[in-house]
Amino acid sequence: EMESKVSEGGLNVTLTIRLLMHGKVRGSHSGRKGETVKKMREESGARINISEGNCPERIVTITGPTDAIFKAFAMIAYKFEEDITNSMSNSTATSKPPVTLRLVVPASQCGSLIGKGGSKIKEIRESTGAQVQVAGDMLPNSTERAVTISGTPDAIIQCVKQICVVMLESPPKGATIPYRPKPASTPVIFAGGQAYTIQGQYAIPHPDQLTKLHQLAMQQTPFTPLGQTTPAFPGTLGSVAGKQRSFIALPLPALTMFPCICPGLDASPPASTHELTIPNDLIGCIIGRQGTKINEIRQMSGAQIKIANATEGSSERQITITGTPANISLAQYLINAR
Repeated sequence: EMESKVSEGGLNVTLTIRLLMHGKVRGSHSGRKGETVKKMREESGARINISEGNCPERIVTITGPTDAIFKAFAMIAYKFEEDITNSMSNSTATSKPPVTLRLVVPASQCGSLIGKGGSKIKEIRESTGAQVQVAGDMLPNSTERAVTISGTPDAIIQCVKQICVVMLESPPKGATIPYRPKPASTPVIFAGGQAYTIQGQYAIPHPDQLTKLHQLAMQQTPFTPLGQTTPAFPGTLGSVAGKQRSFIALPLPALTMFPCICPGLDASPPASTHELTIPNDLIGCIIGRQGTKINEIRQMSGAQIKIANATEGSSERQITITGTPANISLAQYLINAR
């Protein structure tokens, strides 16, 4: 009954299902030059996109009519089982672990998925044989929750079908702030106006963005000569790429400490004000849970940042940044990065 309901009512409905995968899994799953994903797209008829970036996690977005989504999920589940079987041929483990997938679902739909007193999720577990867990907390800087499904490929396919029915019957309420995985954080080292990241025993020049961020913070400030630090300096000294050349290992929040560690520095440039507007649905990413992210941006940039209250009928919020030109530039950079 459930299947006919989806195929009749769902063929003309385009659904988007988001899946969270670990970066390592994605490598084996994509196949050589993405051949596996290309094959899945062609055979299922669904649009399958994998998020890019230096992140330990990837978001896989699967869009299409419900029957195409089910085909794509079947292929993914069987590919995962194949990967598990292959990895077990080299291991001493005797029991085969279940296939596990993590869906990313708007929190406003999770209530319908759980059901009154957990009735719906219990029904899904019992009728499909899959294990289903809905995370209690939202994923960082988003209004989405992770829904973990594990079991045999067939159980997972049946489970995804039932979850799709719930999502079609209970659309998300209000705006959804999608979860975006964070890049893997590596220590950043600044030396002679250049940013480096540590890879093994070597310091590798870092992509331009962080170098620009460093230069931005330094614009208004004479730099302490390399190798000379004052007691207040938060860094450490060492060598770059094996050469005896001084460098400073500096956590990003300490960038704003430069003005107080440079001797003989004149008064700061006069403060000015800059205004920008941000769409309402992105403001949560900038504020963070209980204001953690906006406070971090204030601390890192040294600027005063005020966010205006939402006005009725407006889809945007105004942000006022006050400080030196360098403070404002850095605050803007950090807001855009978020």
